[in-house]
Amino acid sequence: MRSLRHLLPSAGSLIVFEAAGRLSSFTAAGRELGMTQAAVSYAVRGLEEQLGAKLFQRRHRQVSLTEAGQRFHADVSLGLSHIRKSAEDLRLQATGGHVTLAASTAFGSFWMMPRLQQFRDELPGIDLRIQTADRDLDIIAEGIPLAVRGGEPRDWADYHSLPLADEEIFPVAGASYVAKFGLPETVGDLAKHRLIHLEEPYREAASWEEWFQSAGANFGDAGRGLRINDYALVIQAVMEGQGIALGWRHLAERLLATGLLVPVTDHVMRTGTAFYVIWPKNRDLSDNARKVRDWLVAQA
Repeated sequence: MRSLRHLLPSAGSLIVFEAAGRLSSFTAAGRELGMTQAAVSYAVRGLEEQLGAKLFQRRHRQVSLTEAGQRFHADVSLGLSHIRKSAEDLRLQATGGHVTLAASTAFGSFWMMPRLQQFRDELPGIDLRIQTADRDLDIIAEGIPLAVRGGEPRDWADYHSLPLADEEIFPVAGASYVAKFGLPETVGDLAKHRLIHLEEPYREAASWEEWFQSAGANFGDAGRGLRINDYALVIQAVMEGQGIALGWRHLAERLLATGLLVPVTDHVMRTGTAFYVIWPKNRDLSDNARKVRDWLVAQA
């Protein structure tokens, strides 16, 4: 009787086969795995020879699974998903139970950092790792359990979600700016002040024009004012007295409470959307990740 060692294909060839079958493309599989199209084709051909079965129909610039290939791909995909899940659980145990949270720099700086000591006090056994980026990460591909996103649940079909904060936006200024220039008497008067614009390159963010429109006032952006593509830098500029910017309530609330920021008008723009903690539907959260998720929601 042949041993499993001689019967089973190598793990590498199975990983290549799973990607090629899922993407119906040797080129796309190579791009995902960091291989050439020729290397993918070679690995698949070797697997077919080892199994004695044709797994793909090859056409010009396109491949598709044969009937035998479809059956084998279903089993390989299921097996690899179980192996990945077990490996992730073991790695989590080996790293002492850390949990990674993907979020924007603004959320990490202004929402999470002020609460970090409270987090440590209430969940002392969990090592929280905050991973920030200038765009929303694909946490399924990155193997990250939790993320914070702004939008609506229908935007994330592959994720579960729970709300953290409604999106509420209003102008804020630093105390030094108010002391020097005062506060505008009306919404229309605000347009005459030095405005700071957030120009997010990847995430959608409300503009001054949208805020003025929500207040029933016209605003023509003539290209004046300071323009910054990172919200953390926008808030830093406001606190330095460089001008007035739009503030998101869930991010600015601690700075408002300490007097580092000052609300400029009474009008609040409510977009009807919110910020959520999300997690993938295709795998279960670890106990520690569930505790972090529940702690985040409790803060709301």
